[in-house]
Amino acid sequence: MARVFGSLQGRTAVITGGASGIGAATAEQFLAAGASVVIGDMNQDAGHQFVSDLSDRGYQDKVRFQGVDVAEEEQVVELMEVAESDFGSLDIVFNNAGIGGAIGPITELNVAHWDQTFAVMARGVFLGIKHGAKAMQRAGRGGSIINTASIAALSGKGGPLAYSATKAAVVNITMNAAVELAESNIRVNAVCPGIIFTDLMHRGRTEEAEQVIKKIQPSTLRGEPEHIASMVRFLASDDSVFVTGTTQLVDGGYLANGLLGVNPLPGVSNRPNYAGMNHGTTGQGNEIRFLEPKSDV
Repeated sequence: MARVFGSLQGRTAVITGGASGIGAATAEQFLAAGASVVIGDMNQDAGHQFVSDLSDRGYQDKVRFQGVDVAEEEQVVELMEVAESDFGSLDIVFNNAGIGGAIGPITELNVAHWDQTFAVMARGVFLGIKHGAKAMQRAGRGGSIINTASIAALSGKGGPLAYSATKAAVVNITMNAAVELAESNIRVNAVCPGIIFTDLMHRGRTEEAEQVIKKIQPSTLRGEPEHIASMVRFLASDDSVFVTGTTQLVDGGYLANGLLGVNPLPGVSNRPNYAGMNHGTTGQGNEIRFLEPKSDV
């Protein structure tokens, strides 16, 4: 019998940042492909609601929710343990949790905001790999770890400074972890989304973002969470069994067009007139202050 492309039958996955956007779309695809899924997210209201919706669609025996701050090691350990205790093993980890992070001119960035950005988006990936790999090694049958990076990791003007730096770290962590974990038959890859229409990206300004993107994205499609989820499902499945240590662009040709310097991404400015912290979809309010215009004198 021919193997079904993208099948995850009998696998168990953990998805961080799984209550909305790319994480939620991936959870839906994983479940449809036969996997059991543990959804981790800091936004507990959104997480419980999403799992309730999935249960109403018939997945009640295959999905769990666990509140998690991915920057806290004990909470990440507990998240992986849910997969092992409720479903018997762990085969897939999608380290997807993220925030907008520290924003503003480098001279105005708050050090605590910088550290918090790295705690969630770099340390969080490190902890997901560390404890996901441990669980996979205990099971002894290998596995697949996928990390969400960004086109901001591969270019200037692809995102705010702190955000871009964390994503560049994710790309390098991915390569090094792939080499180290290969002997355990654990593959590690990253995805670099382009402009994907999630709440974190457009913040309600959908039409404005679409007009900017049309100037520089070769593909006429609007980037949707499902486009990233399809790549993640491929990397999670045995169809990518010989793929490890890679960074997969899923950006509608954005970087290939090479025009970020002329038309930066929505919300990215050479001289932002604001600074603060964007907590994304965590449920926490953003901390933004507007800057006084600089005098030419």
